[in-house]
Amino acid sequence: MIWLLPNLCNALDPEEILVIANKTAPKSINIAKYYMSKRKIPAYNLVQVQVIDKETCSQIDYQTKVAMPVKRYIEKNKSKIHIRCLVLMYGIPLKIAPPKIEIGERMEVVELKNKRDTLKTQLQKIGKEQKKIRDDLKKEVNRVNKKIGELEKSDQRASLDSEIALVLEKDYPLSNWMPNPYYLGFKDKTLAIKKEHVLMVSRLDGPNTKIVKRIIDDSIKTEKRGLSGTAYFDARWPDPGDKKLSAYAFYDKSIHLAAERVKKSRRLPVVLDEKSALFKPGTCPNAALYCGWYSLANYVDAFKWKPGSIGYHIASSECTTLKRKNSNVWCKKMLEKGIAATIGPVAEPYVNAFPLPELFFGLLVDGNLTLAECYLVSHPYLSWRMVLIGDPL
Repeated sequence: MIWLLPNLCNALDPEEILVIANKTAPKSINIAKYYMSKRKIPAYNLVQVQVIDKETCSQIDYQTKVAMPVKRYIEKNKSKIHIRCLVLMYGIPLKIAPPKIEIGERMEVVELKNKRDTLKTQLQKIGKEQKKIRDDLKKEVNRVNKKIGELEKSDQRASLDSEIALVLEKDYPLSNWMPNPYYLGFKDKTLAIKKEHVLMVSRLDGPNTKIVKRIIDDSIKTEKRGLSGTAYFDARWPDPGDKKLSAYAFYDKSIHLAAERVKKSRRLPVVLDEKSALFKPGTCPNAALYCGWYSLANYVDAFKWKPGSIGYHIASSECTTLKRKNSNVWCKKMLEKGIAATIGPVAEPYVNAFPLPELFFGLLVDGNLTLAECYLVSHPYLSWRMVLIGDPL
């Protein structure tokens, strides 16, 4: 795999990391300095921004209070430091809200939603034997839904992490996603974004600073002694072989391939489940690696996480919050239970936006790249909704 990775054969160094903390958030600066001290990141590689201490910020606040100071710092110091990775600390907003819509647009949205409801009522009254009429109505419902989405600008909702990966890019559309030029699946394709304008981004965050410190400490200790335990992979269906597959089946097949890659590495024992039911509570002791799906915003307490463990759950809303009490989303719960690194979306990303399991875990067990580099080349889209939580080194 490594020869396929131009510009990534030299593992990330502490001097290449820029840490971003929030002056407005209590403890954000302190936890940033704790991380930098532990990892020997130069003291001048810290940008202190002043933005809202909430999980969601506006697009204007992101641009003026986060992106501009970071870009300014990188450009001002590019002659003496080479930044490849940004680390967003506890206290930096997780999500960027879509822009507010004008009054006229709101009225149009109301009208379109009423029209959609009428179309759906008509659909319910038409029998299955009237296939053409049903198909035409479904197409019209989809067209109306698309128009509603355009007016509400919901396709501009993004994770701050994925947006700031393109902080060096001068101009790109905020609607939908931008293909990641480092993603191995896009190798040899001509894309709109240049590699030199893409930064790695990781987040050291969680429900509280105690958990963030534990992530940092566990990562460093595990790096020295090696990760031990069991790799758990939870597919939904048996391996389909070499058939042409839909998106869901393609990712399920990739979980099978990830299990195979880890098994071939001989680094960890592997447990692969290919039944539709998830691992049951308490059935996964000594969990070192994990990938599975699908339990939407409902963490299943199956795992006893080893220090330094890494894993993610493929579902639509598993990083919508890291702070909200009583939330059962997978990223938050896994961090609370002891995992060191995880990945998830802040809103519906569609399945093909997740890191491809066979790439992410295959590169991870190869051991030549850091966590941030494994993530960079295995997830397809930027300016979108995914978040990597963990020590990028």
